[in-house]
Amino acid sequence: MASDYPKIILKKEKERSVLRYHPWIFSGAMQSFDPELKDGDIVEVLDNKGRYLCTGHFYHGSIAIKILSFTNEIIDQEFWNQKITKAFTWRKNVGLAGNKNTNCFRLIHAEGDNCPGLVIDVYDTTAVIQCHSIGMHRSIREIANAVKQLPFIDAIYDKSKENLPSEYGGASSNQFLYGSQKEIIVVENGNKFFIDVERGQKTGFFLDQRDNRNLLAHYCKDKTVLNTYSYSGGFSIYALNNGAKEVVSVDVSKTAMELTEKNIELNFHLSSNIHHSSLTQDVFEFFKTNENKFDIIILDPPAFAKSIGKRHNAVQAYKRLNMEGLKKVNQSGIIFTFSCSQVVDQQLFNATVMSAAIEAHRDVKILHYLSQPADHPINIFHPESAYLKGLVLYVN
Repeated sequence: MASDYPKIILKKEKERSVLRYHPWIFSGAMQSFDPELKDGDIVEVLDNKGRYLCTGHFYHGSIAIKILSFTNEIIDQEFWNQKITKAFTWRKNVGLAGNKNTNCFRLIHAEGDNCPGLVIDVYDTTAVIQCHSIGMHRSIREIANAVKQLPFIDAIYDKSKENLPSEYGGASSNQFLYGSQKEIIVVENGNKFFIDVERGQKTGFFLDQRDNRNLLAHYCKDKTVLNTYSYSGGFSIYALNNGAKEVVSVDVSKTAMELTEKNIELNFHLSSNIHHSSLTQDVFEFFKTNENKFDIIILDPPAFAKSIGKRHNAVQAYKRLNMEGLKKVNQSGIIFTFSCSQVVDQQLFNATVMSAAIEAHRDVKILHYLSQPADHPINIFHPESAYLKGLVLYVN
């Protein structure tokens, strides 16, 4: 179907990445475009001979075009209806959607679902939309209408403001597009959690650690567990529900610790068999001042680097954190260690942890390589979408 979208012509041979289905086109690849284009405009991209390549969102930045379709089609309500339906069908096929034991999952994972700049998470009957590009946010009504077609959804919250360029995001607001605020309790592998979609981090919870939390459950019976950067206590709840002898949760955020305590109460009420401590403290300060050692330690920090320029400092921070963990884990102990920094790949992360083990003088074995779950799919044409990496270490 022909469109009247503005056309962008690429330089000779710069179409190669598009022909390999990479979803980004950098500004240096463009030969000509209308100087009147606005951020978020939908554009068609042609090679230097005028042949159609793709359709996407334009932005005046390094990544100039984020591709929505490699087929010449109109980006309208039906386009978004099909995107959401296809994504939901996939989640249903992998046993997430419609699962009474786990009623929270990621519905759209940006490039992983061929929707660069768009994340949608589902918490029971509430969907949270987070747009990371102006183009996506300009289509949010159509996206919300598509999500609304899922029969179990009764509320949709737009939580995009802080993730958009300031000149655009400043004029927007986080708000319910459908339904209204209500208490949200989700179940994940049988564990219960309160979700605060309005004030919580990210969309309200870290769904990408679901499988890794489940793996922890197999190791923690009768063990002492330290959960650092614990946020709302995801790993802590799993550990306590699976026989951990004692769990300590540490996070610098008072709000996070209050949510952790709320989740402890939700799962265990006033059970005297549960031994849990919540500490509102900087993790490095905790390691410096606390002399206790633990059988299992979880190191799940926020992204230490969000750009290539910050990568060196991030690597040093990961090394320091893992050294501290290695000092505090008991002999024959286990460490779950993670990086969600996209610019730190698996090979570099492994090398960083190895360097920490050398300096800590501990004998370390890798038991598992960890990644993100199926509802956070990695686009084979976009290796950058493999952002979460982790290791389970056995430490002598």
